[in-house]
Amino acid sequence: MVDAAVFQSVALCPPQELPQMMAAAADGLGSIALDTTQLNMSVTDPTAWATAMNNLGMVPVGLPGQQLVSDSICVPGFDPGLNMMTGITPINPMIPGLGLVPPPPPTEVTVVKEIIHCKSCTLFPQNPNLPPPSTRERPPGCKTVFVGGLPENATEEIIQEVFEQCGDITAIRKSKKNFCHIRFAEEFMVDKAIYLSGYRMRLGSSTDKKDSGRLHVDFAQARDDFYEWECKQRMRAREERHRRKLEEDRLRPPSPPAIMHYSEHEAALLAEKLKDDSKFSEAITVLLSWIERGEVNRRSANQFYSMVQSANSHVRRLMNEKATHEQEMEEAKENFKNALTGILTQFEQIVAVFNASTRQKAWDHFSKAQRKNIDIWRKHSEELRNAQSEQLMGIRREEEMEMSDDENCDSPTKKMRVDESALAAQAYALKEENDSLRWQLDAYRNEVELLKQEKEQLFRTEENLTKDQQLQFLQQTVQGMQQQLLAIQEELNNKKSELEQAKEEQSHTQALLKVLQEQLKGTKDLVETNGHSHEDANEINVLTVALVNQDRENNSEKRIQGLKSEKEALLIGIISTFLHVHPFGANIEYLWSYMQQLDSKISANEIEMLLMRLPRMFKQEFTGVGATLEKRWKLCAFEGIKTT
Repeated sequence: MVDAAVFQSVALCPPQELPQMMAAAADGLGSIALDTTQLNMSVTDPTAWATAMNNLGMVPVGLPGQQLVSDSICVPGFDPGLNMMTGITPINPMIPGLGLVPPPPPTEVTVVKEIIHCKSCTLFPQNPNLPPPSTRERPPGCKTVFVGGLPENATEEIIQEVFEQCGDITAIRKSKKNFCHIRFAEEFMVDKAIYLSGYRMRLGSSTDKKDSGRLHVDFAQARDDFYEWECKQRMRAREERHRRKLEEDRLRPPSPPAIMHYSEHEAALLAEKLKDDSKFSEAITVLLSWIERGEVNRRSANQFYSMVQSANSHVRRLMNEKATHEQEMEEAKENFKNALTGILTQFEQIVAVFNASTRQKAWDHFSKAQRKNIDIWRKHSEELRNAQSEQLMGIRREEEMEMSDDENCDSPTKKMRVDESALAAQAYALKEENDSLRWQLDAYRNEVELLKQEKEQLFRTEENLTKDQQLQFLQQTVQGMQQQLLAIQEELNNKKSELEQAKEEQSHTQALLKVLQEQLKGTKDLVETNGHSHEDANEINVLTVALVNQDRENNSEKRIQGLKSEKEALLIGIISTFLHVHPFGANIEYLWSYMQQLDSKISANEIEMLLMRLPRMFKQEFTGVGATLEKRWKLCAFEGIKTT
């Protein structure tokens, strides 16, 4: 066995000291049958250097004079737990100086893997010309790797030593064969382990097959990893839901203030608020909620009546406000109309100036460009003048229409003016009396409605019973319809099978005809050649025709089916007597309405299918023209008897 230190010293020595190093290492190479004279070669030749490295049992990974192993990998005290320190991001295997990878070369140059030395083994990279090792799709939350191609003599301690450089190992499951599963503490450590895929592992300096192997590292699917990943996803989903809920609560409009419970003190305060214009909108909502809650009873009816009366008095204030706003709107309209008329007069003056300048006395003195500009300005001012005049005419039309409406019916403003006259006090007193009578009438109406509701409840119980019976009848009819549909489906299947049999029989008869025609041709040829009489040929033709007719009769007998049940026979008898009485025929709806009186479960489709099955007894004819076209069924059984 050759010591690994000898190979490392040979690999790392400069080219000038290589012969001396070879001579010094000759004692350690006794187990290898090599002559030192073979190493006396030109070291500057790359092919000779590669041959020498192959003879020593090492893969040529670089040219002489180059450093084959980076300092970051050969550091003996490498601490894989640096990534667990606070404030430091997780270690990526591609970060230079921290992981297993040397500093990255420029982007256009491919990454060259280097030799990795451990205490018990050495890892040699694969040929850079070979394609990179393939990996499966990464499972979610993967922390476990599959390591294959291990040496047979590799122990769990050696595997721990090699893969501890990638990160904290939580479990190693080694198989009896040359593979194992390694689970790391974090997900990013798996990427470091994948970097070792493709390396050739050699235990010590042994060249035995059991002490070497090609590593294949791949992602592994573990239930623990997937469970932890699912837990993290659920936690993130919970956090997201919580965040969204907080955002919705923040953006949600504030809820309305709570309405106090009814009491006599609160009702007295609410009555004062209803009289105040600034607090009326708030007080009316409280009054509405109290009435909807059912706080009105015989004791509180008078108090509620006074509050409702004060709410009604607020209507007059609102109408006064509306009248003032309408008056302000009329004044604004008048001001707008006056301003429009002033603008229109100025437009007229400007247009008159342009028209005067276009007359020949002044037009001839302007230049060509000036005439062009004046013409453009004149057209533009005329368009604006026409638009303003149309707008003013529209306003005047609206005023005329409003005046005509005012003449036909009195406006609410005029009514308010009448109220403000000398009769206002009398009208207000009459209104109060009217309101009191109205409230009494409403109370009577409520009592009548309560009595009606009690009566309706009694009637509803009876109606519910009748509805239940109707529902039962409807369910029974639906079940009958379903059974009829199943029977129709069975009939359709039977007819399909009959059609298939008819097709087969038709093909059989055609084949028989072809065979008989060929036989006829053969017999005719024989008659002509042998000189037989025509009577023999006629006898053969008669026989063939008889055979064909017999076959057709057999097929027709097979096609005609007998009646399935006594019910169908009874139906045929009733239908035939009905159609015999109606010599001009009857449509299927007429027949169905007559048959339904005898059997309520029978359907029109069933009657029509039965009539179509017996073409010798019943036939269908079209009567009428255009929109009055109608299909009628007639009894034709006696016509067949007459013809026979």
